[in-house]
Amino acid sequence: MPVIKSQVPPWPAFVKPLLEVLSGGESIQRKDLLRLTAERVVMPQEARAETLGSGFPRALDRVDWAVTHVARAGFIDKIARGIYQISEKGHQWLRDHPEGLSTYSEANRLFAEYWPDSKSGSTGNQGDNELLSEAIGAEPSQSGPELSGVEVAPGVPQENPVELIEAGVDEIKASVADDLLKRLRESHPDFFEEAVVSLLLAMGYGGAEQRGKRIGGTGDGGVDGLIEQDALGLDQIYIQAKRYAETNTVGRPTVQEFVGALHGKQASRGVFITTSTFTKAAREYADGINNLRVILIDGDRLGKLMVKYKVGIQVEHVYEVVKVDEDFFE
Repeated sequence: MPVIKSQVPPWPAFVKPLLEVLSGGESIQRKDLLRLTAERVVMPQEARAETLGSGFPRALDRVDWAVTHVARAGFIDKIARGIYQISEKGHQWLRDHPEGLSTYSEANRLFAEYWPDSKSGSTGNQGDNELLSEAIGAEPSQSGPELSGVEVAPGVPQENPVELIEAGVDEIKASVADDLLKRLRESHPDFFEEAVVSLLLAMGYGGAEQRGKRIGGTGDGGVDGLIEQDALGLDQIYIQAKRYAETNTVGRPTVQEFVGALHGKQASRGVFITTSTFTKAAREYADGINNLRVILIDGDRLGKLMVKYKVGIQVEHVYEVVKVDEDFFE
């Protein structure tokens, strides 16, 4: 199973704050319940800024998963569409457990009975683990998933499956990005120049007509590619593409040479792309240029952009995440 790296507390830590938000007896809409619960938990600002691939805050997602568990256990009641209220059972649990929960093992002991395995009649989610593992290309665990470095017993679904799927997809994307970068370093310089032009066109530059071309070679004037933003070529972006080994960094002098070429073409914008890295001095120089915008893209970012904009890759599988349609039951 993929390891989710996060500063957000695991969902069991949100169970007590969730019930405390509802302990006054008022009815609260789910979206407000998520927000109020997350606000009660102490966590660094970086954790609150974490998001899933969908852009949804990770902290709210984990509160949402806690809502799923406490609702199954009958600690809260759904009194209307998306509106919840604490039950007497929830009040009693708060009185009996003022310390709350902090680990998956504690959550497993508390909630396991509410997650029966429909195939075997026993508790556990081994079947779910196997299906999820198949989806993300991992081997199913026989003793429960290991998440955030914490090994837990089988039983309760330990983490929101959406988080697990996204973590697995992120691992795949990182691996593919590394492979793309390796292949680009081994490719012919002409191919690399064509590839970076294709990437910028895929990112939306060059307009609907895809006005971009490689111009590298003898007499290229110090640039390797050109993107025309308008039909008349009045707005142009020049490209420099350096196919270097991972250990061969691009320094300030090389960037200065590119800037000189841009001045020679009376250009206002340029993109310098390499399969290696830029030195600190090179980045500081590019950031401080007046009347000229130069973007530096290193190998790490190049690989990620190619994956994001699907340049040099194919989509192998598409999985759908489903949920109950509340409107159907209205």
